[in-house]
Amino acid sequence: MIPFSVLDLSPIPQGSSPRDALTNTVALAQHAEGLGYARFWLAEHHNSTGIASAATAVVIGHVAGQTARIRVGAGGIMLPNHAPLQVAEAFGTLETLYPGRIDLGVGRAPGTDPATMQALRRGMGGGDHFPEDVVELLDFLGPEQIGQRVRAVPGMGTNVPVWMLGSSLFGAQLAAHLGLPYAFASHFAPDMLGEAVEIYRARFRPGVTDAPRFMLAVNLFAAPTEAEAHLLRSSMLQGFIRLRKGMAGPLPPPVADLSTVASDAEIKMAEAALRVVALGDPGQVEAQLRDLIARYRPDEVILTGHIFDQPARRESFTIGAEAMGRINAGAR
Repeated sequence: MIPFSVLDLSPIPQGSSPRDALTNTVALAQHAEGLGYARFWLAEHHNSTGIASAATAVVIGHVAGQTARIRVGAGGIMLPNHAPLQVAEAFGTLETLYPGRIDLGVGRAPGTDPATMQALRRGMGGGDHFPEDVVELLDFLGPEQIGQRVRAVPGMGTNVPVWMLGSSLFGAQLAAHLGLPYAFASHFAPDMLGEAVEIYRARFRPGVTDAPRFMLAVNLFAAPTEAEAHLLRSSMLQGFIRLRKGMAGPLPPPVADLSTVASDAEIKMAEAALRVVALGDPGQVEAQLRDLIARYRPDEVILTGHIFDQPARRESFTIGAEAMGRINAGAR
């Protein structure tokens, strides 16, 4: 049985507002809960007119309050942007309000540009202290220690599950060293996926968890027909190309022919970066998910996909859930 989850950045479609995007996020979370998804994660990005989840802990609380059972968490919080104590207090508060339903994924990247880092009042060297910050965060969420002078209240003793996020070998090594569950950002940076998973499993030593737990991120664009699925994907490809050109903005509407809005080199670059994907009709999506699961042997799968049309977005996650259901039924 492989749990399957949703990663949402609360994308703002062109012509929509951040409020619309957050409303869409809640609707998707409620939809995912009804389909049996295990987790609904949101990601921290700043200074982006196309993403509404910058205040990630606030959005997590809102989504948790509008759902009943699904776990809600961060995929993730970019720890160099924050003091570990503040993160522990925020997620300790969430765990206190929604016990047993909160996850905390942490990453090393700033998730923004240097000017925004300065606006966040965190220096660009914050990543240099990332291992120490992770350990400090774990301590703040753990039981009170004798003589402890600084406590996270709420937070202390909540033991909010912490996941290590990564797109390189560094995160795999640190997750293995600390005995943390590990989620690889294969949905946009897949180049080191295989090597990172091997290192994580080979070097893992019991810590926060007793055994390695690896989560695979997969882009999902599912529709009744393959042609429709490719059309849905065109919005995310356009958005990724614009991001790499320093022109990030709202999620563009789909286009039938990407060559009308991007060069061949740009399209190839985006397709390579986003190549860990389940794309097509229900049968194709199931086959591709089976292949990815057989290759990387994940303990969990998290599905994501920026889709402009909201009913089509929900339908895509419906098809993904049905595919995972069939995969799990066959594994019993």
